[in-house]
Amino acid sequence: MATAQRVPVLVIGGGIGGLAAARAMSLKGRKVHVIEQAPEFSEIGAGLQLAPNALRALERLQVLDEVRADAVFPRQLLMLDAVSGERITTVPIGEAFKERYGHPYAVMHRTDLHAHLLNACRESPLVTLENNRAVVDITDEGEAALVRCADGSTYHADLVVGADGLHSRTRKLLGDDAPPVCEEYVAYRGTVPMAQMTELAGNDSMVGWIGPEMHLVQYPVRRGELFNQVAVFRSHNYKPDSDDWGTVEELEAKFTPLHRLVRASLETIGRDRRWAMYDRPPLDSWVRGRIVLLGDAAHPMLQYLAQGACQALEDAVCLAEFLDRSLNDTDAGLRRYQDARRVHTARVQLTARFFGEVCHATGVAAMFRNSLFRLRDPEDYRLFDWLYGHDPLAAEKESDSQAVNWLRHRSPGTNAVTPYPG
Repeated sequence: MATAQRVPVLVIGGGIGGLAAARAMSLKGRKVHVIEQAPEFSEIGAGLQLAPNALRALERLQVLDEVRADAVFPRQLLMLDAVSGERITTVPIGEAFKERYGHPYAVMHRTDLHAHLLNACRESPLVTLENNRAVVDITDEGEAALVRCADGSTYHADLVVGADGLHSRTRKLLGDDAPPVCEEYVAYRGTVPMAQMTELAGNDSMVGWIGPEMHLVQYPVRRGELFNQVAVFRSHNYKPDSDDWGTVEELEAKFTPLHRLVRASLETIGRDRRWAMYDRPPLDSWVRGRIVLLGDAAHPMLQYLAQGACQALEDAVCLAEFLDRSLNDTDAGLRRYQDARRVHTARVQLTARFFGEVCHATGVAAMFRNSLFRLRDPEDYRLFDWLYGHDPLAAEKESDSQAVNWLRHRSPGTNAVTPYPG
């Protein structure tokens, strides 16, 4: 084995969460080494939603001005029935929304956000970035950890941050060998020039069409030059360990009977790749020795609340802050980080799953959903306060009553939590 390179902090994963963690800790004066298994630092995907809680984190990461230059700030969230075309409900996200939460609601291209975080890390003398480093083994040494890569590179770190995503090797070390949970839904996504879009396309709205076991989300990105679309549906051909499901033919069969604007949008959605929908049950612990999880490695969630990247950004800021507040006591800092984040992110995970069930309802359940949503006052934001108004640095730990409320429904022996509305 080659001599291990000694690093104070090693971040495994160069995605949004990993780069945000490196940026956050460098702003606290810590030296950080980031390793990424891909040949280059890049991000796959298209559009990304950034709720006020994410913008609050980006402000603390000192990249908000750069993000604003590329983002779009819609004035409303519009929910429509994908079958009838009827408006179900609207959430105005203008000045009153911004005043309540301190920041607006933004949408942007995922690669743009990643690029801004990457540039910020590259500009810092405290951050080192390495590619082609696929982690194959992590050894917990109590007050340190040893990380070995496929090419023989080894790192001896005082702290290892596992930001290695849904299929995290770091998470396995903490005792979770179970595979991610497939929801049997797939997404087709992509961007097209604004000029190619239907009459509902524009910079002022983010549109969500919901229908039986499907939904379509549309919004502008990259300063309004592109239009992002995500078409999601449940495949009834799903089989574990098979890739022959959620096909383009199923996509067309599912969307063709829907409203004409949904059908028209289908013609411009990319079909070269599909994304299967996965999450995992909340973990009891994110920490082992000097090894800690962050982002999707800690709490992968379904996309239905658009909070995956938002929660990873909150994690990054929180981890750096509580390590700093704990001075030289790393163990105490990691405990404070976990206490501040674990219950809240579990609530986001479970609410995302519940909201997916609501949006994809069929028959009488869908009629009941539409009727209830139409009754809500568009200016009533109270349902969003727990999420968009949450500041993990202001309240380090969820109350005991919330913890019991969200975690007491764990199924015996499965480490799973039943869906529970937010």
